[in-house]
This record gives sequence, C-alpha cells and structure tokens, in this order.
Amino acid sequence: MARAEQISCLSTMCEWESPDYEPTLPVSEKSNPLTRNIDRASANCIVRTLQACDAQMFQEEPTYQVQRVLSDQVVKTVMEVAKRVELILKQDPQDSLVVLSGCGTSGRLAFLMASGFNRELRKLNHSSVYSYIIAGGDRALLSSQEAPEDDPRSGMLSLKKVCEGKRRVLFIGISCGLSAPFVAGQLDFCLQHPEVFTPVLVGFNPTHQAKDDPIPGCKFTFRSVVQRMQELAKSQMAFLINPTVGPEAISGSSRMKGGSATKILLDVVLSAAHAATFTNTPITYEGILQHMRAYEQTLDITYAQSEGIAALVQAAGQSLCCGRRVCYLGWGSLAVLGLIDASECNPTFGADYEDVRGFVSGGYRNLNNNQGPLTSLGPQFCIAHEDFLLLVLPYLSDQDTVLLIYTHSDDVSEVVKLAREVREKTSNLHAVYHHTDGDIAAAAKQGDINKLCLSTLKITWPTPASGSSLHMWELSTKLVLNAVSTGAHILKGKVYQNHMIDVQVTNSKLYRRATRLLQKLSGHPESACEEALLKAIYRVDKLTLDITSSDMTTHTLTARNRTKVVPLALVCLLTGCSLSEAESHLEQQPIIREAVEAWLS
Repeated sequence: MARAEQISCLSTMCEWESPDYEPTLPVSEKSNPLTRNIDRASANCIVRTLQACDAQMFQEEPTYQVQRVLSDQVVKTVMEVAKRVELILKQDPQDSLVVLSGCGTSGRLAFLMASGFNRELRKLNHSSVYSYIIAGGDRALLSSQEAPEDDPRSGMLSLKKVCEGKRRVLFIGISCGLSAPFVAGQLDFCLQHPEVFTPVLVGFNPTHQAKDDPIPGCKFTFRSVVQRMQELAKSQMAFLINPTVGPEAISGSSRMKGGSATKILLDVVLSAAHAATFTNTPITYEGILQHMRAYEQTLDITYAQSEGIAALVQAAGQSLCCGRRVCYLGWGSLAVLGLIDASECNPTFGADYEDVRGFVSGGYRNLNNNQGPLTSLGPQFCIAHEDFLLLVLPYLSDQDTVLLIYTHSDDVSEVVKLAREVREKTSNLHAVYHHTDGDIAAAAKQGDINKLCLSTLKITWPTPASGSSLHMWELSTKLVLNAVSTGAHILKGKVYQNHMIDVQVTNSKLYRRATRLLQKLSGHPESACEEALLKAIYRVDKLTLDITSSDMTTHTLTARNRTKVVPLALVCLLTGCSLSEAESHLEQQPIIREAVEAWLS
C-alpha cells in the first residue's frame, strides 16, 4: 500500500473516535467510515476492508480516552478475572461454578467456550466447572431467538436454576452493546447475592454508553446495573471488561468484531486459569499481554490468505445470488463455528435458514449441548453430516457452494470420504484447513482433498499444536466464515452502504436500530420513520388506532412473520411510493440501493 493510501486509511480508521462522529450513538451502533460503500465492493475489496476493520480491535488508545483491548486497565482486569477462575478450578466442583451467558452470538460463544474448556478439563480427569446460558435456550444455538433478549426475568430464572446449590459462582455476562435486558436481569440477581456471586460484565462500549432505557417490570436499567458494578469493582467484588473495538464493518452486527473480541478476552481468561491450575504457570500481567498479542498475530496469519478468502466469498455470493445455498461441513469445534455463523444469517440479513447451513461430524453426540438432540423441532435443527447426506446432498448442483472445515488432527480419511460423495453432485467444493508448519504427514494426506476441491485455503501455523493453538484456530475460522457469509450477502444486495438493511425487527433493540437506520438513510424525522416502519410491519398504507396504540412488544411479535420490513419502509420513505408499489419494485430489483436509484431516475 502506498504511503498516501496508508495515511488516508489511518485517518478514516480514526474518524469514528471523534466525539463529533455520530454523537448520539454508542460505539457498537456507529457506522464504520472504512465500509461506507462496501455494498458496491468486489469480493477482494470486501475482504481487505474486513481485515482493516478487524485490525481496529488492537489499535492503541486514541486521543479520546477510551479503553482498548490492550489497554493497561483491561489487561489488569483480565488478569484478576483469570485468578478468580483459577480459585474455582482448585475448589470442590460440587460447590463452585463458572457461568458464561449471553444472547444471540454472545450466547453461542458462551456455549462454544464452556463446552470447549470443559472438554479440556475432562482430558485432565477434572470435573466440569463451566456452564453456559443462552437467551431462548438451546434452540437459539441454531436459530434466531431474538425476543428472549428483552426478558430480564427469564435471564434471572435461568441463572438461578443453573446455580442451584452452589456456594461460589463466577458469573460472566456478555452484552456487546451493554444493552441486553436478559443479561441485566442476571447481573442484578448477582448483585443481590454477593455471598455467592461475583459478576463479570464483558462488552464493547464505554460505561456511559450503557443502555439507560427503562426495562418493563424492573426498577433498574442496564446503565444503573453497570454503575453499581463500577462501585463494587473498586473492591474487586465485580469486574467490567469493556474495551472499545470500533464500529462493526456492518453497522451494529456485533457477531463480527464484538464476537471475535469476546472470544479473545475469554479464551485468554480461561486459558490463563487452566495454565495456572494444571501447569503451575503464574498468572501475570506480562503473560496475559503476550497471550493477547498472540491473538493479534492470529488476524495476520488468517488475512495473509485474503485472496483465498475472497475466492470463497465470490463463490458463496454467486450461489446466493442465483437462489442456491452455502453449506459448511465441519469437524470438531470448528464445525460449531460453522453452525454459529450459519445461524446468524437469518437475523442479520433476513436470510432463509436453507441459504447458509452448518453441519457437524457426529451431530448432537459431539455437540454436547444442555438439552441434547433438537431434531424434533424441524429440519433446520438437523445438523449431522448424515442429515446433510440425506436431506441436502441429493438436491445440490454446481450452483451450490460446499465448504469443508477441519484441521490436520481430524480424521482426514473421513474428510476425503465425504468430499468424494459431495463431488458426485457438485464440483463447487472448497476446503479450509489448519495445520502446523512442517507437518509432513498431514501434507501427504491432504493431497487427495486438494484433487477433489475447486480451491483449498490452507492456514499454516508456526507453533506446535496445543490447546491454546486450537482456540486461535477457532478464531481464525470465525474470521473466515464471517467474511464468507457477510461478503456473500453483500454481493446478494442484503447490505445498503454499510447497514443491515434486511435486519429482522424482532426485539426492542432491533426495532430501535431499524428506526434509527431509516432516519439516517432517508433524512426524514424519527416520527415519519417509525410510521413507515409500522406500515411495513403491518403491511398497510394507513395506520389504524389499534396499531399506533399497541406497544413495542406487539410490533416486534408481528414483525417476526414479515420479510423485507426495513427495505420496504426505506423505499417508501425515499420515493414516496405506496407499500404495494415498493413491494413490486423490490421484487424486480432486490438490491436496495439499485432499486432506489432506478426509481429516482
């Protein structure tokens, strides 16, 4: 990159840090100046832009003082929380517990980390000490369940149930925007019972940007809970880990940087505690900082393959554009990341569950979720490779994209066998695999897969494989899959500028986000934007008294059964057309920006 381009890029990266940039929005909801025109970008440009956005996670502290991932206070807090986990690991597991909890992506990552670190404990003949909670229960691991995020009582009751009989609980609540009522209810419960609970909050906004809207049926707001925790943090009776990581590449899509930073911080916490407990490695400031820096290198190693990632984006985008599908076939914990990425496409892009799907070797047997098999809930909950072979493979064509995701330590002969079956139906087969440098045996096995696949993304790691390496491979896989699904939906026209234009309006956070988005993109006042949103939700050109007098919960419940709510409202606002005219226009031209431009021309 030329020096002039570097200076321009740096200036753009820092623009969001100004207090004058979108001042009414918290950092997690701001638009990222780097991605203003990502909806017009090529696959290669999309990947390069996502790389620049992810690099913002590790930027140094700016002039405007907010904590960053590598800030002194963040490193110190991570170190102290790791010591609390170490204490629990060394105590009677019948009495103690570490609970990770969140909504949506945060809850899915809580599951990934709790199950992964419990697996490590079992290998060491140690009892499990980690539990996870996700708003909406286990079905939310695989499909969008946005409404429970608004229910603080449900959060409290789920925590109470998990911790019954425990004398010491470290509760880690994850809310990227410091906004989820479900998590606020859990934190409030912890604060009411300090004799048992030590609460930890993980999020990515400054504390003064925590949501302060009233929560129905509660005397507290998220911000008031944060303020109580700040007081207790002075005596280490509570902990806040809330560095800013910059606006998301797609505004408000916290599945991306918010999810990645969550994984980095909690991987470091739990890995440090395990090392201290089982290898007598002291938890030190320098050790924590070095481990976090290693994750920064993970980004570099992953995006060194940007051309290969862009090829996957292009292939997946072509599949979605012609109404076909993208399938992730994975092994081990990397397969779970495929499930997570696929499950996020519906609420983020308004995608059908068939558009992007993940499948796991061993299915629920290897998933080890709380509620066990969920296949009775419907076909979207059929996640084993056998389900793919039975329900999906017979209907594949060369227009579908299939992606194999594995490591050199997985059973490569099993990968080859499945690859051969897929190739009988489609040549559009690709592979992403991780291996350590110098592993000659793995390279030999890989030859057969290379012959079967249209492309192979080989991510090479410089150090011998270890438990810590696996966590970094997981992050790397997350970055690749986020790029593939996000890039593919951008190419399909599901993003307007850098906004989730087809977001599902299924809870209060998303309702408010949709209203703000319409206001920003149309230039109309808030009242007109909310009116347009309601018309699109209820599919009417004139609002009735029944509609306008209903509360937000009623609106979001109705919106669950609607598609293209925000695109329809935006087209109506920008063109002045009726709802039926907007529907007809979007059927002819599904890419929102092009639809609007065609109408106005």
